[in-house]
Amino acid sequence: MTNRFIKWTSLISAMLFISVGSLAAAGKSASTVADQNGLKGDFPYQFELGEYEKKSGQKLSFNENPDIKKLNARITGNPALQSVADRLPEEPLVIQPYVSIGKYGGVLDGVSNATEAGTSDILSVRHVNLVRFSDDLQTIVPNVAKGWKWNDDFTELTFFLRKGHKWSDGQPFTSADIDFWYNDLILNKEMFKETPSWWLFGDKKPMEVKVIDETTLKMIFPIPSPGALTKFAQVYIQPFQPRHFYEKYHIKYNPKAGEEASKKDLKSWTELLNQFYGGTDWKDAPSPLLKGAADFVAPTLESHVLVKETTKGRRCVANPYFHVVDTAGNQLPYINEINETYISDKEVRNLTITNGQIDYKAQTVFIEDFPIHKEGESSGNYKIDLANGVGESHVYGFNINHKDLGLRKILGDVRFRQALSLAIDREEVIEIIYFGQAEPTQYLPAESNTVEFVTKEHLATYATFDPKEAKKLLDEMGLKDVDGDSFRERKDGSNLTLRLLYSNQGGPVKMHELIKSYWDAAGVRLDIKEVSSDEYREMGNNNELDLTFWQNDSTSGAVIVQNTFMLRPYFGWAFNPGTAYLWHEWKLSDGKTGVEPSEDAKKLYTLANKFVQYQLGSPESNKYGKEIVDIHAKNLWKIGIAGNVKTPLIHHNNLKNWGPYTVKSYDYYWAYPYRPFQWFLTE
Repeated sequence: MTNRFIKWTSLISAMLFISVGSLAAAGKSASTVADQNGLKGDFPYQFELGEYEKKSGQKLSFNENPDIKKLNARITGNPALQSVADRLPEEPLVIQPYVSIGKYGGVLDGVSNATEAGTSDILSVRHVNLVRFSDDLQTIVPNVAKGWKWNDDFTELTFFLRKGHKWSDGQPFTSADIDFWYNDLILNKEMFKETPSWWLFGDKKPMEVKVIDETTLKMIFPIPSPGALTKFAQVYIQPFQPRHFYEKYHIKYNPKAGEEASKKDLKSWTELLNQFYGGTDWKDAPSPLLKGAADFVAPTLESHVLVKETTKGRRCVANPYFHVVDTAGNQLPYINEINETYISDKEVRNLTITNGQIDYKAQTVFIEDFPIHKEGESSGNYKIDLANGVGESHVYGFNINHKDLGLRKILGDVRFRQALSLAIDREEVIEIIYFGQAEPTQYLPAESNTVEFVTKEHLATYATFDPKEAKKLLDEMGLKDVDGDSFRERKDGSNLTLRLLYSNQGGPVKMHELIKSYWDAAGVRLDIKEVSSDEYREMGNNNELDLTFWQNDSTSGAVIVQNTFMLRPYFGWAFNPGTAYLWHEWKLSDGKTGVEPSEDAKKLYTLANKFVQYQLGSPESNKYGKEIVDIHAKNLWKIGIAGNVKTPLIHHNNLKNWGPYTVKSYDYYWAYPYRPFQWFLTE
């Protein structure tokens, strides 16, 4: 962990107490972060019930949202509610709100691009997982699980669940639901022809999940995997599914599931089940409400339950069985509803924000939008901050496995990539696009502020502005202007044009015109065109792009310590497509198909496999991490523009208990570390 990152995260507590201490003094006497009343948990700002009662010397009684019965009535199929004490686990998680005990009610308004585009910041508001990062982004704390234990060599991870925890329909949540998710869905070859790469370790071997008892389960890994716990603290994937709900659609539990599918004109039981599961653990997959397949959804453990979805947005209501309470015994969440609206047009989204119609926005708000939102801050009654961006830099990637063999040869020549990097005036880009709030930086697959092995020399590799050297490198390649139009042709005299298809979700749109001007000046013609996020991802994942452009997400230490897809080919994943698909196909097929990677690329597979077997920051981790970034800096498969960026973060002034949201990052799953279940609205 670098000094800069520690400095960022250590500012959190200081900022919080300075900014909200006076407010807490006027509130209730229950313990908050701002006024802890001498109470400190084993983990930051939270307690297990027994721990809280012992340390506080008082027994908690539980209270419920006065609207909870009405909200429950909107969850199709839910039974009438028991008392709140009967709905909570035997030992609920107790949290200290940031500023004060909140107020029940209200609707949190958010905006996304589309059903599966730009939605994760809103999804993070209701998200849960076995554990999470605390707001220091360094400490992992309990959430759905009340605890965990590693064996000595990090090959076995045991989780301890909360007795009496319930799904949003009131049915028990137990270790059987994790067993079902993994062994009956993830490993089922009819559900997934190939096991998703998230759950493969070492030489493509899956982990094992074994149930010990109702509240205890063990995950067994084929290699030491100390980063596995981190995965469950930051990833969008929830490693549990309600077995009691799905077993009627699953052939293992219902031999007639295939017949039920046929009655609905579906081809198989998997299609029937996937009307609810969607074939993915990603929570923005179209629900049966949107598809018209049913008027209900699978139960959840999240803070809010989906009750309505159309092509225009989603509506969620508070989960009456949520497992968290505040220090006054109030069941969370405080906020009654989440209203997510889809707006694909960036300018219209910006207008919605400046009109004060949005309560929270982090994703797809870039520094180029800052002046607009700052101007509307007062009239819109919201606050815009410039947070530290982790994984918020922007990167151009070259399709080194292009289907056009001639273009593949050009893009695969490191001199071409070096030249286009040197052709960029990063200082000018930073001044115009980032308003000076960044530093010239080369791309690396490891976010420098979250690891120890990235050097200043790595970050400066071919990141200076040297148009003369850029032209020299292109000349050496034999790429000359043969027809006098100021643009270079291929060596055979045919047209050389790069096409950049981009989504406005991926980064600042205005940057592309600047990049075009630099590359045009070097004699390399660049055509640019905006497409939707879905179109961009589909083409990228089908190896149909010349160039990629996206944020450098999934490169923080929290991700690369447990997932290697940015470290080795294909250098990306489904939502942030990579540039070396055929190399990876060669690896997966043991050389039967695809294209044999370069020797450096082959080394990355071995190095990445070694890297994840050690704790981040250990000497071994730093050794292998440095070797990995050495190779990337040498080959420059992607080029970066700026680092240490500041990035806008917006919340309405009526949104309280906002807390110390100082680092904005998809890699830590947006709001999840900042406990949005304790946010509340004053109007």
